[in-house]
Amino acid sequence: MAARYLSLFQRRRNCSIIVEPPFRGSHCKSLTSGAASGNLMKEEEEGCSKDNDDLMSRIFRLRVPKRSATNVLQRWIGDGNLVRASELRHISKELRKSQRYKHALEISEWMVTHEEFKLSDSDHAVRIDLMTKVFGIDAAERYFQALPLSSKTSETYTALLHSYAAAKMTEKAEAFYESIKESNISFNALTYNEMMTMYMSIGQPEKVYSVIEELKQQKVSPDLFTYNLWISSCASTMDIDGVRKILHEMGCDSGCNEGWLRYINLTNIYVRLGHLVNSEPNSLVEANKGIITQREWITYDFLIILQAGMGNKDRIDQIWKSLRLTSQKMTSRNYVCVLSSYLILGQLKEVGDIIDQWKQSTAMNFDLGICNKLLDAFSEIGLVDKAEAFSTVLSQKTCDSIDESK
Repeated sequence: MAARYLSLFQRRRNCSIIVEPPFRGSHCKSLTSGAASGNLMKEEEEGCSKDNDDLMSRIFRLRVPKRSATNVLQRWIGDGNLVRASELRHISKELRKSQRYKHALEISEWMVTHEEFKLSDSDHAVRIDLMTKVFGIDAAERYFQALPLSSKTSETYTALLHSYAAAKMTEKAEAFYESIKESNISFNALTYNEMMTMYMSIGQPEKVYSVIEELKQQKVSPDLFTYNLWISSCASTMDIDGVRKILHEMGCDSGCNEGWLRYINLTNIYVRLGHLVNSEPNSLVEANKGIITQREWITYDFLIILQAGMGNKDRIDQIWKSLRLTSQKMTSRNYVCVLSSYLILGQLKEVGDIIDQWKQSTAMNFDLGICNKLLDAFSEIGLVDKAEAFSTVLSQKTCDSIDESK
């Protein structure tokens, strides 16, 4: 699950290029199943002829992958409607968000077959990702290899690297990464983040620093994801001095903004209240299969802190819900992490909900003392209003004096 989230939080023509057998022949049927075209058309008419709807609504009413988005698009054009590239890109993006990859690929294929739509580097990168999901990495590789040199850009290189990394194809990813470095193309932080994400997901955090060194040698500016991966690798191996040095570097970075400062504050609080200390990384390893190790828990915690830094409350909800669905024992460190993240975003209802969950937990007793320390930590970094709000919620939820356990 950690690998899925790590990979999740990292993502974003040549018209004659047709690399996968289903693309050959009539393009209107290129990605449909063997079902009769007439049956599909009849099914689509039932959901695509409502008044005052738009193209995206019609496509989203296709409820099963075998039904053809291409047919819907063709009928839309046949009815005299116009379609713009920007609209198709938006529909494709929404389809990908809904994991409707086959329909998104049909939209992309339709653009390829109409020369008035010139595919951008981003379009090619999206096609590589969609081909990986629909047909497999082999299809994505062939598509990339068939691209003209002018379309082999940082975006398309990084898209294929992402496919390798997400599949944990370490040897292929490393070999492709070397070819990237030899390409003399300028890359941004995303490319390096892909490699670091892979190393974290396969349990090799010690390899992250070598990627960081290469990023710095190329004078590439790190982003918040970069710093989070670097800090996670240090924290998961209990190199807490390393974490503090990175936080200092972040604070001095010219790209430091409000989101970065939230991240820095939350990480400092997490390290302090989580009692993370320098120790041998081997002490974190657990042999039993199916058990989430302390190293993995720390990685999850930093995913939450990252999303708090970015202001993504919904993502924090999703990660926390997934963690609660596991059978693993939560620790006070996990509760402190999510509490502080919601608190710094001003989500007081969620703060109260987490306190209730902690109090109801049969695996970890609610610790008012830790909550008081969290309150003090927010006051000490100057977030007095957050501390006062937390004090109010604590009083309401515990019906005790917040100074009781001091």
